[in-house]
Amino acid sequence: MTQSPQPAPSEDELAERLRSSIRQGDILNDGRMPPERTLAEHFGVSRARLRLALGLLQEDGTIYRRHGQGTFATPPPATNADSLRHLARQVTPSDVMEVRLEVEPALAALAADRARPQEIERLDQLMRATLNLSDPDAYEAADDMFHYKIAEMARNPLFLTVYESIRAVRREVAWTSRRRSSHAPETLQILGEQHMTLNDAIARRDSLGAASAMEQHLLTVSKTLLRDRVRKIELNL
Repeated sequence: MTQSPQPAPSEDELAERLRSSIRQGDILNDGRMPPERTLAEHFGVSRARLRLALGLLQEDGTIYRRHGQGTFATPPPATNADSLRHLARQVTPSDVMEVRLEVEPALAALAADRARPQEIERLDQLMRATLNLSDPDAYEAADDMFHYKIAEMARNPLFLTVYESIRAVRREVAWTSRRRSSHAPETLQILGEQHMTLNDAIARRDSLGAASAMEQHLLTVSKTLLRDRVRKIELNL
C-alpha cells in the first residue's frame, strides 16, 4: 500500500527545527547559514514556507539577515569591515573603551525602552549563556551575542552602525586575543553577574538602571584590560 506523503511542517514547527539545527551547528558555515534554496531542499519545504519560518527566527533574534551578505546565526560583520582594518591598527584599548563608555550605556537605555517581549526573552537566554563559563573563548562568543542583541534592540540604525564599527575594530586588533587568553574564571564570573544585572534592568524597562549597569560593566572590563596589559609589560621587563 502506498504511504501518503507527510504533511509539510507548520511555520512554527519548521522554525523550531531550524533552531535545533543552528544550536547543533549542523547547517552553519563560520556562523553563516546556507542559501534559502539549499535550506528549503534540506528541510523538504518550499522557499515561501522557509521564508516565513526564517522571519520568526529573525523576530526573536535567533538569526540576523543582512542584505547582500546573507543570513547569520551570529552577529553579522560590519558592512564597512574592510575599511576599518586600517583604523584598527591605530587604536588602543583605551580608545575603544572610551567610545564604548559613550555609546553602549545609551544603547542599553534605548533597549529598555524599545525592546519587544520576545526580544527580552531572547536576551535572557543570551545572558544565561555568559554565566559560569570557565572557557574564555566560549565566554567571548556569548558576550559578543549578548551585547550585539542590546545594540539591535535599541532600534536605531545609526547607533547600530556605530556599534558594529566598534565591534569590527575590536575583532581586528591583536590585543583582543591577548585579553581573551588572560581572563581568569573569577573575572568571567563577575562579568557574567554584571550581565545579569543589566539584563534585569532592561527586562524591567528601567532605562536609567540599564545605562548605569552597562557603564559599571564596561568600567570593570576596562580595569581588567588595563590590569592585564600592565601585568604583561611587567613580565617583559
